[in-house]
Amino acid sequence: MAGPVDGIAADPMYLDVSVPPGRRKTLPVETTRHAFAYVFSGSGKFCNASGPLEVPTEAVGWADTAPPSQADNRSLVLFDRGDEVTVQAGDDGIRFLLVSGKPLEEPVAWYGPIVMNTQEQLRQAFQELEKGTFLKK
Repeated sequence: MAGPVDGIAADPMYLDVSVPPGRRKTLPVETTRHAFAYVFSGSGKFCNASGPLEVPTEAVGWADTAPPSQADNRSLVLFDRGDEVTVQAGDDGIRFLLVSGKPLEEPVAWYGPIVMNTQEQLRQAFQELEKGTFLKK
């Protein structure tokens, strides 16, 4: 299924996936796209994920964060290049959103919830956030 917005350079594709407890599911992914999964219910183990396997969505101390062996509710899993993603559902099953898109081929500067192209743009965005001028009409 295509995303809800047209005209985005990444041409995102979204797939709502549910896997019953203890079952395994393999999903195709186009090799020309980047993909990630956002888990919003249950837990499971993903195969073919790239390091660090999971990006926690809560603030954590970066130096002491160890890669988890299992992704659970509110986890973001990044995938390496490949033509499929396999997930093994945990005891309660798993439900996640699989998102893929074309690479933007642009530099990325990222910190917390803000993603920009350069460190200077990132600094400016945080200054605007502190001043209350970040959101534009």
